[in-house]
Amino acid sequence: MLPVYDYGDGVRLIRNVRNDGTYPGMPVGELLVRRGSLGCVHDIGTYLQDQLIYRVHFLDCGRTVGCRAEELQLAEAPWVNHAFEFRDQVQTNKVLAIQGEVRIICGQVGSVEKVLRSLERGVHYHVRFGDDQIYQVPESALTSAGEPS
Repeated sequence: MLPVYDYGDGVRLIRNVRNDGTYPGMPVGELLVRRGSLGCVHDIGTYLQDQLIYRVHFLDCGRTVGCRAEELQLAEAPWVNHAFEFRDQVQTNKVLAIQGEVRIICGQVGSVEKVLRSLERGVHYHVRFGDDQIYQVPESALTSAGEPS
């Protein structure tokens, strides 16, 4: 288990971090740090002896929170903004088909399972729709369907 980031590294948060019950004085589910925020790695620890947790201080909100490597990127890496994130409810704004076969009708609601930021064709998402299938959908084919669950 080798760390991806080191003490003093500047990092950017790539997804919102909410209180999972470990941040004192704030209700569970409360937004702690917004995606895109810049911070500095202050410490590296472990959780359950098999996960590295980076203690990152975010200057813009004045909070220090624990983050996993997949929630961070180096501060100098290009930032790809996106409209949705994990668990957001989304709705299609067009029919989605695979090899001419309609799979998802316009207006169907699904849940974002994963954000794919580094694709050459722009931001895409893994979205789970009612049939429990997961589809890769471009951001341009989605609109918000309400609050995250």
